[in-house]
Amino acid sequence: MAELWYPSDVGVLRLPSGRLIRVRGLSRALPLGSVPTFAVYLLGKSPPGTPWESRWLRWPDFWLPSDRLQAKDILAEAWNRAWNERVEIACGDGRGRTGTALACLAVIDGVPADQVVSFVRRHYDARAVETPWQRRYAERFTPQ
Repeated sequence: MAELWYPSDVGVLRLPSGRLIRVRGLSRALPLGSVPTFAVYLLGKSPPGTPWESRWLRWPDFWLPSDRLQAKDILAEAWNRAWNERVEIACGDGRGRTGTALACLAVIDGVPADQVVSFVRRHYDARAVETPWQRRYAERFTPQ
């Protein structure tokens, strides 16, 4: 089992289950300290390679995932792996797509759908989940 994130690490969010997820914008430098063991990159084009295992979810800026079934699979994998691995979720700036993905992870984690956006905004970034359609997607997200 890998060491987990520290709750005080930059960008780390604790889900109600206790799972720790690090979130960030790829436009900023990699935070100092531990690196992910698994990452999900939410971008319109393929991300650069990393020395850790990662998944790319095609997700254009300000929009929704191009393949919603794939999004469910990848986010479920991230949630499962966060129990005993350092999982990172990231997009370009770390707010819209990343916040939306976090809200979906919160749904998987048991946060009521009508509270997931406020949960992410309260515990991560007040401007997370940037567009009305991202909000609707998160609130209507259903785990598999």
